[in-house]
Amino acid sequence: MEAMILAVTGFKGGVGKTTTAVHLAAFLSQRAPTLLVDGDPNRSATGWHRRGGLPFTVADERVAARYAKGHTHVVIDTQARPSREDLLALAEGVDLLVLPTSPDALALEALLATLEALEAVQARYRVLLTLVPPRPSRDGEEARILLRERGVPLFEGWVRRTATFPKAALQGMPVYALPDPRARLAWEDYLRVGEEVLGEQVR
Repeated sequence: MEAMILAVTGFKGGVGKTTTAVHLAAFLSQRAPTLLVDGDPNRSATGWHRRGGLPFTVADERVAARYAKGHTHVVIDTQARPSREDLLALAEGVDLLVLPTSPDALALEALLATLEALEAVQARYRVLLTLVPPRPSRDGEEARILLRERGVPLFEGWVRRTATFPKAALQGMPVYALPDPRARLAWEDYLRVGEEVLGEQVR
């Protein structure tokens, strides 16, 4: 399996950025040794790990180089609202940028600002819809239509809104480790996205 470097980033907080970084790292770690680099000043991924124990290495960005050796994959959880310069540097240094967004208007507006910043470089990125509310809400479908009309590269899978993700964070584990039948469905969302990430290797 080829090594992959992913960065999970965006111009708005509260859209599942750290949740996505943790669960993509969990997915990749089932296939090869994976390092999650915690670049968020809040150190949310580090706190998640300390409360329980995630099945991959988590390292503060300031000492990440010490841990990089021996890991096939690297997932970077960036700060929310990175500067334009940081975003462009990330785009040049990773294989894929994963841009989570919830389907509400404010999050989509911030996402489009992120995409404008990325137009300056030939960045490989895909947008992931997260926190998608259950039916009868059509927010997820409507956001997908809007983004496709604008030619935005999207993951086919999306991540539904569920209380199992905050529970997993509080207990310091991936969502699949929760003794909750709804957690299996939540994990399946990231399994689908993870398979799409692996598909990027052959593009």
